[in-house]
Amino acid sequence: MTLNQIFLSPDGSRLRAGWRLLIQTIVLLAFSVCLSIPIVVILVASDPSFIYFIPRIKPEFLLLASIGETFAVTLSVFLARRFLDKLPVESLGLKLNLQALFDILAGIGFAFIQMGFIFVAMLALGWLTFTGFAWDVDPIGTVITSVLTFFIIFIFVGWNEELMSRGYHLQTLASGINLFWGVIISSAVFGLLHLGNPNATWISAAGIFFAGVLFAYAYLRTKQLWLPIGLHIGWNFFEGVGFGFPVSGLDIYALTRIEVHGPVIWTGGAFGPEAGLIVLPALIVGAILIYYYTANRDVNL
Repeated sequence: MTLNQIFLSPDGSRLRAGWRLLIQTIVLLAFSVCLSIPIVVILVASDPSFIYFIPRIKPEFLLLASIGETFAVTLSVFLARRFLDKLPVESLGLKLNLQALFDILAGIGFAFIQMGFIFVAMLALGWLTFTGFAWDVDPIGTVITSVLTFFIIFIFVGWNEELMSRGYHLQTLASGINLFWGVIISSAVFGLLHLGNPNATWISAAGIFFAGVLFAYAYLRTKQLWLPIGLHIGWNFFEGVGFGFPVSGLDIYALTRIEVHGPVIWTGGAFGPEAGLIVLPALIVGAILIYYYTANRDVNL
């Protein structure tokens, strides 16, 4: 095997998929380090206790970190798509039109239904207790500010993780191997990346893997990233802010105050529903909604 065969794709027009992924990851890490240093300095200066990682982080800290992550992810992916893949950025599934707005809103709505299903099912089974609403204990100004802050945070998170996982990872792997393994490997990496979250386990990583497969399905049904981005935004927002569950191990501000006390294998415990079996029927509900929403979509899979 020659060096060209090792490094270049069969047509010789660009690097092989593995090398492109490696370079994009290195660039991402470099951007992340450069951006994280000033962010950490600001956070520690404003609150020295930040150095002790705890599941409940102040929303302004998360917002600042999310903004920094957005710069790192977006720049690394856009540069890789343009100069390594030699394709326009729009080809990732970022076509801007009215349909993009509809897809984002549909995804957010589907996530509301999914999380509502989990909430109602756990309530009916006696696995959670409703204790009240945020405005029962907090001033309305605090409620509004907190809800808006976390919604903005989850917009950044949804954009970053979908641009990376269903955007660059899935599509680059599919171009180098095939679509099936592109979905499996990118979803597995998506799950593994959440092992650093508080209360994470291999079971929670498996649950997030299956969520990644659902988001990949949303991409494949539309060949655009907007529907999975909407699903991701809505999933995090309604899981935590809307219905009061932990969001991938993070204890965030919640409008609905609950106490979960059912079997951890089903509820997910301190990590949230992704670490419990309850997530599986919710994912099936999401897949059905995606199928019917995109039934008339003219997309060649």
